[in-house]
Amino acid sequence: MIDSPAGRRPLKTRDWRFFQRLAAWLATTPITPNIISATSIFFGLAAGTLLAFTPHVGDDIIVKVIWLTAAACLQARLIANLLDGMVAIEGGKASAIGELFNEVPDRVSDSAIFIGAGYAIGSVPEFGLLAALVAIFVAYVRAIGASVGVGQVFLGPMAKQQRMAVLTLALVLCGLLPASWQPVHSPSGIGIIGVVLIAVAAGGVVTAIRRLMRIANLMRARATDGAATDV
Repeated sequence: MIDSPAGRRPLKTRDWRFFQRLAAWLATTPITPNIISATSIFFGLAAGTLLAFTPHVGDDIIVKVIWLTAAACLQARLIANLLDGMVAIEGGKASAIGELFNEVPDRVSDSAIFIGAGYAIGSVPEFGLLAALVAIFVAYVRAIGASVGVGQVFLGPMAKQQRMAVLTLALVLCGLLPASWQPVHSPSGIGIIGVVLIAVAAGGVVTAIRRLMRIANLMRARATDGAATDV
């Protein structure tokens, strides 16, 4: 499913029994979907801060712990993104301003994560800023589909889940591989993180183009159907 008139991203993890039970339990507590959404900002800011701190740590072991902790924060952010919707919809706790809490924390988290990654070992700030800007634009294009009445389009190849998956994999590699095994371009100092940020930005551009094309096709189809109905 690539289009969602209801505005819900199609996620296989939503069908996992563990998350269904967790969401059902959360729905019985005072914890609201908006609170869950807000926690995703915490994890995003934590990940970005940890990544930006890596060049200032002299101990290789501590750096590896930071890489892995940041990877865990990325996944915690995604879990929060998953649970807020499940508690709101399946748990019947949706609020009038839920859509704001669904979107704004994501944009803050994306920016914090990628900008922080730009300052990490193996990258440069410009790469992080570029990835952050592209991520925001990809989300904007998705929202355009809803604003013109054809539904939100969640096409990839570099949607939010893919962005986080690629970066998480890179962080795990940095955390597990010996520093001597990690490729670094000399003299630029660009390593795994820098390459991943460029890949995220490039994939995001492709994603935005695909989404725009899909939205345009849906709008044309709607216009054609409307003309046929008028006849």
